[in-house]
Amino acid sequence: MDLLLASTPSPTPPPAGGFDLIGTILWPLKWLVEAVLVFWHWLFTTIGLPPADGITWVLAIVGLVIVVRSAMIPLFVRQIKSQRKMMEIAPELRKVQEKYRGKKDQLSREAMSRETMALYKKHGTTPVSSCLPLLVQMPVFFALFSVLNDVTRHAVAGIGGVGLLNPELTQEFYNAKLFGVASLHETLIQAFETSNTAAIVILLTLVVLMIASQFFTQLQIISKNLSPEAKTGQAYQMQKIMLYVLPFAFVFSGVFFPLGVVIYWFVSNLWTMGQQFLVIREMPTPGSDAAKAREERLARKGKAIDAQGKVVPLEKYQAEQQRLFEEAERARAATPKRQQPVGKQRAKKQAQKQAPKSGGPSSKDASPGSTGAPGSAS
Repeated sequence: MDLLLASTPSPTPPPAGGFDLIGTILWPLKWLVEAVLVFWHWLFTTIGLPPADGITWVLAIVGLVIVVRSAMIPLFVRQIKSQRKMMEIAPELRKVQEKYRGKKDQLSREAMSRETMALYKKHGTTPVSSCLPLLVQMPVFFALFSVLNDVTRHAVAGIGGVGLLNPELTQEFYNAKLFGVASLHETLIQAFETSNTAAIVILLTLVVLMIASQFFTQLQIISKNLSPEAKTGQAYQMQKIMLYVLPFAFVFSGVFFPLGVVIYWFVSNLWTMGQQFLVIREMPTPGSDAAKAREERLARKGKAIDAQGKVVPLEKYQAEQQRLFEEAERARAATPKRQQPVGKQRAKKQAQKQAPKSGGPSSKDASPGSTGAPGSAS
């Protein structure tokens, strides 16, 4: 209650240019971002950290990352399941693509699209499902960028944000400096303009760490968590290209984003890197190098993975494999053998070979009118 009373928001006047569409759309998310930041700031000041110190607000930003990424764990689990299903249907998708390879007419493209969508529907997945965590996180990221970007304007005007970030907290945020040298609302361009060498070094270091963490995260997936089937085709080649191209997008983001946003992005990358490490270690893609490594670790502990994907004692796994083998053998023995089709000439030859074995006379010895008994007359 004291937190809410102390953080009563002051109304922010509308922008001079008129109706702010983006600000209106992001308003609920900006309110939530401010609420989370204010809560963590209150928590850290309660345990004794200085309220206007840069490290207090940096820890509040780290707390925001924890809240946002924890809320997205169910989406991440759904993403993993979707990626597994996409890998399972990859051979079927390749068949569809091969079927319509080289066909550029409208009807063929529509037919290929229908068959592809039918596969997605049948297996309950879409390529978009793999991007859900990123799609959900981006609006939060833009809301944080908007909050930090407005800090300077609001502090100069003596007003607060859209929610719990009141004028007093806004002023504290504006004055807060990391290590006493770099303001959280300062960008790399502004640091160069003011010749703030310490801020330049901090921002450049964070950008390099962001690139390294993004590269390592993607490298984990490509080098350890892809099945042999997934390492073929254009999709894998594109992943290898993106491994080296995508991280350098952070170079441009690091130039224009405030220090607080860069910190958020870097900590979020660390979360992703750790999350991917745990997933690859404990829930690897079947057939991948990571899956083989996990099986070896379990074997050293006397355990294995059963048909349901559960970790069981090795004795139980071997008994299950023996049972499955016996069931397969019985099913194969009970299945009638398929008669191979033969041509007319081959069938005639087989009939001629089988004729003497049946006890009748051969075609050479029998006369046209014989009845099959030796010495009999017509």
